[in-house]
Amino acid sequence: MVQWPAKWRRRSVAITPAEAAPAATADYQRRSEELSVPDSQSALLLHAIRTPYEIKSGHTIPSIQHDHELLIRVNSVGLNPIDWKAPDFNFGIPELPYISGRELVGTIVKAPTAPNSRLRNGDVVVVPSTDYRDLRKAAFQEYTIASSFNSIRLPHSISPEQGSILGVAFVSAILALGINMGVDFSAIEDGPDLLTIVRSIDPSRLPDDIRKECLEGIAPEERAKKGDFLVVWGGSSTCAHTLKQLARLVGLRIVSVVDTAKHGLRLSSTEPVRPDLLVDAHDPERAIAVIRSATKNAARFGFDTQGKDSAAHLLRALASKTALPDDASTFDVAKTVRLPTPPSTPHETSATPRSHLVGLTGVPKTNIPEDVALHNVPIKLFHEIPEVGEALSAWCERLLLKGLLVPPDVVGTVEGLEGINEGLDRLRRREVSGGRLVAVLR
Repeated sequence: MVQWPAKWRRRSVAITPAEAAPAATADYQRRSEELSVPDSQSALLLHAIRTPYEIKSGHTIPSIQHDHELLIRVNSVGLNPIDWKAPDFNFGIPELPYISGRELVGTIVKAPTAPNSRLRNGDVVVVPSTDYRDLRKAAFQEYTIASSFNSIRLPHSISPEQGSILGVAFVSAILALGINMGVDFSAIEDGPDLLTIVRSIDPSRLPDDIRKECLEGIAPEERAKKGDFLVVWGGSSTCAHTLKQLARLVGLRIVSVVDTAKHGLRLSSTEPVRPDLLVDAHDPERAIAVIRSATKNAARFGFDTQGKDSAAHLLRALASKTALPDDASTFDVAKTVRLPTPPSTPHETSATPRSHLVGLTGVPKTNIPEDVALHNVPIKLFHEIPEVGEALSAWCERLLLKGLLVPPDVVGTVEGLEGINEGLDRLRRREVSGGRLVAVLR
C-alpha cells in the first residue's frame, strides 16, 4: 500500500487547499456543472485473451480507499499500443475480466480528503494510470480512481483530447532521463532532481524489482549533463516526442533516428521536437556509422522506443570502438520485455564513463560491452512513491502552463467506449502514425 512518509506530510500541511486555491487554480480548467455520481457506470471489459473488449452497463463504480485518492469522471481516453498488444499476446493482464486503459483526462467529482491536496472538485486533470494491476484506476470506464500525486491539472491552453495522450509518455520520458540517465531538472521551473530524491529515500520503500536500478543504475559522475549527446532510436513515437522536449530543456544534444521518408519532414519542421541531427533508420549500418562519425564517438546516452532489434543497433552506436565485436550478429537480442538488471556501480571510477542505453521493449542480452549499461524504466516509482509522483505531476503542470512542453498530436478520435475496439483495430493495422487516437466519452 502506498504511504506518505511522515516528513512529507508535515512539510505539506502548512498550506491548506483554501489558502492555495485562488492563485493555484486560476490558470487551470475546471467544470462547474453538476458533479453528482450515479449508482453504476458502463465499463469496457476484457473477458478472455485474444477477444474484443465488451461494454458492460450497470458496472460498479470504483470506491475510494485512501485519503490521497480521488474519484474522476472520465472525459477522454488515449489509446496506446499496449491496449491491443496485451490481450493479443497475453501479457500485462493480471486478472480476468480485465479493464484496460492507461491514460485519460477527467473531471474530479470527489476530491481527496488529505489536507495537503492541490486538487478540488471540478478540476480537469490528466491521469497517467501506470498502476495497471489496480482495476479501479483503469481508463476504459466512465468513472475511475486516481491518486492525488498522480493527477496533473490541465491548463486552458491544452485540450482534453491532447491531455489524454500526454501522461504515460511524460512519466516514461522523465523517469528514463531522471533515473536511468541521471538528468537533474532542478534548474528548469524548479523541476525534480529525481536521482537525489530517490537515493535519499529509505531503500526498503522502493519496490524490490526496481531498487537496484534506482540506487545503482548510474554513478554520480556518469550523469547526463548539458552538451551530452542523446541518441533516440524510434524518434517519431509519442514517448520520444516528450523525451526530446525534456532533454532539450537541460541542453542535451538530440540525435533522432527515424524513417525519414515517413517522418523526416514533420520532425525537422516542428520546433519543439526538432533534433540536432536527423538520421535515416532505413539502413541501420549506415545509421550507426553516421551517429559515430557525427558525434565523434562521444554519444553516451541512448533511448530506444521500437524493440529488441533497434536496441541492438543503438548499443553498437554507443559502445566504444574497442568494445565492439567484429561480427555485429553476435549481439543476440532479448525475446521478452523483461530487461536485465544493470550492473552494480563500479568500485573504481574508470577513465571513461560508461554509456547508458534505455530500452522500452527489449535490449541485447549477450556480448554486452563492459562500457555500456542497460536500463529499464522504473515506472512503478510514479505510483508507488508519493514524493516522486507529486514532484513529476506538479512539474508537468508548470511546464504545460509555461508552454515548455507540447503534447503529441491527436491524429483521430473515436466516440465513446463503444468506439475503442474500432480504434484499437486501426492501431493493429498500423494505420496510425505521428500521434495517437483518442476516445471521447463526453
